[in-house]
Amino acid sequence: MKKIELEIVALSHSITQTHSYAVVLGEVNGLRRLPIVIGGFEAQAIAVALEKMQPSRPLTHDLMKNFMTAFTIELHEIIICDLQEGIFYSKLVCSSDNDTVEIDSRTSDALALAVRFGCPIYTYENILDSAGILMEETTGKKKKTKEQKEVPVEETGGNEDLKTMSLEELNTLLNEVLESEDYIRAIAIRDEINNRKKK
Repeated sequence: MKKIELEIVALSHSITQTHSYAVVLGEVNGLRRLPIVIGGFEAQAIAVALEKMQPSRPLTHDLMKNFMTAFTIELHEIIICDLQEGIFYSKLVCSSDNDTVEIDSRTSDALALAVRFGCPIYTYENILDSAGILMEETTGKKKKTKEQKEVPVEETGGNEDLKTMSLEELNTLLNEVLESEDYIRAIAIRDEINNRKKK
């Protein structure tokens, strides 16, 4: 299976949903985005590494990197290899002097390590097809790799009843929330659209 390279294009916090974060991966030289909901601790760990901050004591992912470096284990790449019931599965491709191994990992932890090691992030076409969002091409390239605060689109309680909306209304709403970079809501809308296409 052909691997598609991704890069972190945004790390966002949802104002409408407390404790919800999304890391948004973008297809390198492409328009597709893969938003993944992660926990607050993992979002912080990724943000710290992206901003090249030096905490006074090592965070868990810094400890892991230090441990791997001390025992000459290299992290070559991470692969987001599966998607089951809305959960992304990843693996770390590591090597030592003698062997290359693939280690199962939560995607948020794999991303936090990838940022620290500067290694590439990959996924497969079928995952981008089922969970990716296609962004419209814009003339000005806007690619910032820093934490962004989301602004909710319109305050209609934050959670419209997606099941009562038509497919056309869902697609319009999806474009609106993507413009305001509310990736958490975009994930829910995308899932509702995909569920209807399956039926």
